[in-house]
Amino acid sequence: MRLKHVFSGIAFSILFLASSCSTPKNIAYFPDLHNGSIVQAENMLDIRVKPEDKLSIIVSTQDLNLSNLFNLVTTQNRLGQTTSSTNTVGNTGSGGGAGQVSYYTIDSYGDIKFPVLGKIHIAGLTREQVADKITEELVKADLVKDPIVTVEFANTGISIIGEVKSPGRYEFNKDRLTIIDAIAMAGDLTINGMRDNILVMRNAGSGRQEAYRINLLNAQELASSPVFYLQQDDVIYVEPNDKAKRETTPNGNTPYTPSFWVSMGSFAVTIATLVITLTR
Repeated sequence: MRLKHVFSGIAFSILFLASSCSTPKNIAYFPDLHNGSIVQAENMLDIRVKPEDKLSIIVSTQDLNLSNLFNLVTTQNRLGQTTSSTNTVGNTGSGGGAGQVSYYTIDSYGDIKFPVLGKIHIAGLTREQVADKITEELVKADLVKDPIVTVEFANTGISIIGEVKSPGRYEFNKDRLTIIDAIAMAGDLTINGMRDNILVMRNAGSGRQEAYRINLLNAQELASSPVFYLQQDDVIYVEPNDKAKRETTPNGNTPYTPSFWVSMGSFAVTIATLVITLTR
């Protein structure tokens, strides 16, 4: 009977060891997708102008002198240029060279002061809508007949922190940026990043932050999230998994290693053998 209990304990240890060596779950992205699967995003969300944003707005006409009336004075050191701690994705229009103009900074009311035209309200508009509005105002005021207005975001960025390979702030110049784009910009999640519970914080104005949780293991759920398309100043936090959390404590993952259970099994056999020997 005693031997039966001993062998039962050894068998349990072997089974536990085998389970600890099984293939981990929640690592691969989108396991729910199959060949031919279709995922549809619910809202195609463009980047929209907010207070404190900086924009490059350039008006071009057939008359260079006329164009200069509507463009800000060229400056050598432009506001909003990226620093060594800021990563840039795409063309932000901040390169050096002649012909550069200063940025327009959106005030707290959502307005800019445009040359000749004066104050223009552009908060809440997309990049294309800003260009269309300025074009309309120039033509309406009979200042220019055929202007070409080019608008680019100058300081549109997001912050990515936590269990990613390259955390930091990333500037980008795209009308639409998805959470997948952002993760790729940061070099992907580390093996310890939780893929099913990523936090996205969004600035809702007036000092409010809205929190959203997304799941990279479910493609359609992800596409339906309000933060599938990101906005400027979003913060993405990838939480560490339980294994990474345990590593912050002494011997935190020791009970989960095969060597630990091999040692425990060996110790159990030794104790059982000793007990049997003493009770004979």
